[in-house]
Amino acid sequence: MHKHYNGLKTVLLLGGMWAVLLVIGAVIAGATRSSVFIVIFAVIGLIGTAYSYWNSDKLAIRSMRAIQVTPQQAPTMYRIVHDLSQRAGQPMPRLFIAPTMSPNAFATGRNPENAAVCCTEGILQILDERELRGVLGHELMHVYNRDILTSSVAAAVAGLITSAAQFLQFAAIFGGRGGDRGGNPLVALLMAFLAPVAAMVIQMAISRTREYDADQEGAQLTGDPLALASALRKIEGGASQRPMNPNDQQLVNTSHLMIANPFRGGGLKSMFRTHPSTDDRVARLENMARSGGFYGRTN
Repeated sequence: MHKHYNGLKTVLLLGGMWAVLLVIGAVIAGATRSSVFIVIFAVIGLIGTAYSYWNSDKLAIRSMRAIQVTPQQAPTMYRIVHDLSQRAGQPMPRLFIAPTMSPNAFATGRNPENAAVCCTEGILQILDERELRGVLGHELMHVYNRDILTSSVAAAVAGLITSAAQFLQFAAIFGGRGGDRGGNPLVALLMAFLAPVAAMVIQMAISRTREYDADQEGAQLTGDPLALASALRKIEGGASQRPMNPNDQQLVNTSHLMIANPFRGGGLKSMFRTHPSTDDRVARLENMARSGGFYGRTN
């Protein structure tokens, strides 16, 4: 089976985000002749990361207005998750359903003991049980791989980079001192414009890395990669017909957790989507089925 070295990629990408932040810090230090702002941004970043990590489940569930359900209210969903959790030797997560017809699903929580899995009403309507099992296997692997920690750190650092760049842009325009002792205002402006883009691209790459990993390992958990491939096709079609509201910032903040991009978008927007293309994911899953001897494989 082809290996994507996702752990190494994630480490390198997170390192890249901190490198961008340090470069901004160096420019700010040069422009202000003080390192106090580096300390301030670092403290804000640590606080933001800690808060996002410990409250990731509450924030994501609240953004979707999801409601926790019992085994009696969602018997099929409960049966699948219970079976997969037992197969993986992991605790049973809490289950939620979000009242939207846009088909999607996500998992959240800082560890398997504090995990939650959420499906929208739309995805429960368009998928059959086999496809839903593929989706839930994917989501459980996000929890088991501790992906929430990675995404929380990435989001917090990306936010810090953007804030630092905005400060740098303001300082370059209104507080640049020039002269032989001041920093170059053109360099400061360039960093201010490019740093948020760099942070966005790196965070996007981290999220895409996680999706490939969860696709592969989720299919291994269910033993049925073609079920997930079929589900992804249906989800993309349904989401394009019934997209979520891109102007809702809470939904935007949660969208990187979802199994598929919940918004419409093309052109430049597609370059910065956190999810890899459905065609690419399906092709990998079909190749996995052909080479791995899974149930439902193609010849």
